[in-house]
Amino acid sequence: MTFAPCRVSRCLAIAGASLSLLGWSPGAQAQLQSPDAEPWQEAQTAPPAVFSTDQLQAFEVSKDTALSYGIDPKTLTVGNDGVVRYVLVARSANGALNVLYQGIRCQTAQVKTYGRWNNQSSWNTSPRDDWQELSFRGASRPAMLLARGGVCEGRTITGNPQKILNTLKNGRPDSAR
Repeated sequence: MTFAPCRVSRCLAIAGASLSLLGWSPGAQAQLQSPDAEPWQEAQTAPPAVFSTDQLQAFEVSKDTALSYGIDPKTLTVGNDGVVRYVLVARSANGALNVLYQGIRCQTAQVKTYGRWNNQSSWNTSPRDDWQELSFRGASRPAMLLARGGVCEGRTITGNPQKILNTLKNGRPDSAR
């Protein structure tokens, strides 16, 4: 295959069109770091002292599960480090709870569990918990569905907590799907 030389302006136009076809939005391009940029630094965080299971923002994980899932809207935060953190509650039909404090990093499509509620009114945390790839299978499935359902727009955060909650509740506008 041979390539003919082209003018700089034409080459730039072709390159720009190619990147847009690959799904590079202006938001994704803005997240590219220059070689001089500081490496990403995760903010120190602790699980919230208080959360509620009474008014959860529900979402569906699977039609084939007996568990119902939701996040506590009052715990949803968008950190300066680009991590969206929240308390996730999975409730069984008989009322048993599994409560996690998690964070989603849209830029890298990853999730991290910061703490697990132990039903003795405290959080169990482990410094060994690491970032995991979002997946439609396994333990990261609820986080993947949250990311796709309203937390992330591609590799960028949807917006502030209220906008994220509105998107989770009402869905995305047809143009953004």
